[in-house]
Amino acid sequence: MTVALFTHPASLGHETGEDHPECADRLRYIMRVLDGPDFAPLLREMAPKASTAQLKAAHDGDYVDAIIAMPRDRDTVIDGDTVFSPGTFEAALRSAGGACAAVDAVFEGWTEAAFVATRPPGHHAERDRAMGFCFFNNAAVAAYHARARWGISRVAVVDFDVHHGNGTQHIFANDPGLFYASTHQSPSFPGTGLAAEKGVANNIINVPLVPGTNGEVFRAVWETKILPALTAFAPELLIISAGFDAHAADPMAQLRLREGDFAWITQQLIAVADEVCPRRVVSLLEGGYDLNALAASVAAHVRALMRL
Repeated sequence: MTVALFTHPASLGHETGEDHPECADRLRYIMRVLDGPDFAPLLREMAPKASTAQLKAAHDGDYVDAIIAMPRDRDTVIDGDTVFSPGTFEAALRSAGGACAAVDAVFEGWTEAAFVATRPPGHHAERDRAMGFCFFNNAAVAAYHARARWGISRVAVVDFDVHHGNGTQHIFANDPGLFYASTHQSPSFPGTGLAAEKGVANNIINVPLVPGTNGEVFRAVWETKILPALTAFAPELLIISAGFDAHAADPMAQLRLREGDFAWITQQLIAVADEVCPRRVVSLLEGGYDLNALAASVAAHVRALMRL
């Protein structure tokens, strides 16, 4: 399967401070692995900057303007987790822009899937709020871009990050043409993602997992609750919020997944996409904070996208 890799050196310029888990080394470790011989067939592309119009399709206009106006000559602490540094704005623009470019790539047909290896991540960014390491919701920006540029109506985002993507749910919940499904640890940050949160048209599916949940339970939940609903929704584009902090080695939570589980869920999602939206899969990097486990999990995920 032809897979494009979108990234950009500007992602390394987003500085979060000493000992912050969402650090530039995350991307360095990932790229070291993806530069290996197994991944030579990847089509390598530079992530462009998102336009203001693309950002404002998913986010409140005043919020986007406020981010644009933030000072670029010093660090600004937005909350205890989220830091805006001199290099953050370009990095955030390229995270969102890479997601949009990946959408264009699969619709233009020169690749069947794309993986966007950029930072900062996006799934905690709400329509009008930065939080949880995130400034722009890359998945939501990509979904709205797909609608505007390619004239589709149904977009699905599936999220296996250990933390609930409150931002994606916040943006999608009232639009029946947008589907969001998540497995995530509960209790855990950000405290959202209850099973009772279903959206305006049952277009939201949350499956909270208790600390200690292993790969067997994770796989069963996806097989019985999420994959059938995703197939029934029949999206014209599938976006994956690919967080790898549910790995057993990750310090941020207590789920017990391994690389094989990330390969398995990727294979299952590709199978659904083969049925409902061939050649239209875009995967976006979200969390993952043990550097070695992150790199190994991304490698397993991308191999599965490539059908290796």
